[in-house]
Amino acid sequence: MTARIVTTEPDVDRPPAPRFAFDRHTWKEIAYLLSNLPIAVLGFVYVVTMLATGVGLAVTVIGLPVLAAGLLGARQLGKAERGRARALLGLRIEEPSPLPRGRDEGFFGRLWSGLKDPVGWRAVLYEFIRLPWGVLTFAITLTGLFVLWPVLPFIVRGLTNADRAMARALLSPSDELERRIAELESDRGVVVDTAAADLRRIERDLHDGAQARLVNLAMGLGLAKEKLLEDPDAAAAMVDEAHGEVKLALQELRDLARGIHPAVLTDRGLDAALSSVASRCTVPVKVTADLPQRPAAAIEGIAYFTVSELLQNVSKHSGARSASVDVWRSADRLLIQVQDDGRGGASLDKGTGMSGLADRLGAVDGLFVVDSPEGGPTTVTAELPWRDRTPA
Repeated sequence: MTARIVTTEPDVDRPPAPRFAFDRHTWKEIAYLLSNLPIAVLGFVYVVTMLATGVGLAVTVIGLPVLAAGLLGARQLGKAERGRARALLGLRIEEPSPLPRGRDEGFFGRLWSGLKDPVGWRAVLYEFIRLPWGVLTFAITLTGLFVLWPVLPFIVRGLTNADRAMARALLSPSDELERRIAELESDRGVVVDTAAADLRRIERDLHDGAQARLVNLAMGLGLAKEKLLEDPDAAAAMVDEAHGEVKLALQELRDLARGIHPAVLTDRGLDAALSSVASRCTVPVKVTADLPQRPAAAIEGIAYFTVSELLQNVSKHSGARSASVDVWRSADRLLIQVQDDGRGGASLDKGTGMSGLADRLGAVDGLFVVDSPEGGPTTVTAELPWRDRTPA
């Protein structure tokens, strides 16, 4: 297992406390406040011109593209403001992610992405607010240099703290939200693909297994009916054979139903269901489940099929002599750990089904970690969000 190490560093965004004596931090803050006015005037003129032109021409075919291009320019103004704050205030704000440029979106798709760009609109709002604020800070700072210079460092610090808050609020990226939306969209695609693959598997199993046996059964019973009067012994033999086909078809249907959702999981819970899976493994498996209560049915089902797939890999690929399954709850997470003493070398890209498990767990905000050095042992840890079971 790999430990996660968290280190703390000094807050590089926080300047030293202001003092009566002027130091380089104070002079940088003074320079920032004095430059607010000319830069705010330029930004205000740009956004007013851009909005007036884009909205005024919206009735024509060029209005919306002009507005989208103007928002791209507002993004650049925001980038310049972040650079100025970084150089003079020591304020480090991460750059937002660029606009998505999907090749399949077409012109109107890219135009709509540009028009609804939240980063560009926040930059426009920032430039609107900056003009009156720039006039105020310029006047106070310039006056303070001649009249209030003994306490000017404290005044400057208060004004620049307001600037810092404004920049963080309006110029910070929304990358976390954007990343989360992208993850949810990707997870939705994984869930849809997985469901479609499961439906195809069930259809294939029904067509190639139970359905084929039932067709043979119908044909055999038809022949037995024809021979019932002519050759009763042959008809009896055909009925016996059909009886055997019925038993096999029923067994295949049971196996298929167990693969969809086993009855033991519904009736007795995860502990009993995992013990049932372990009993079918080709190596001895020790199952330990420490759960104070049953999780939600969906989480329970994912946990069951995760362990089932992992134990199948143990049977087919590991060459192990023993294995263990541990399931427990930690805070709001359900943890699963499957270990074996086999040859190791398992990974997510070797076609053992583990990549599919990782996708399924990721679709519900889960984690899937494989630790399998060459020569073994192999430890697979799966983590699922815990959700309480809703009474039926």
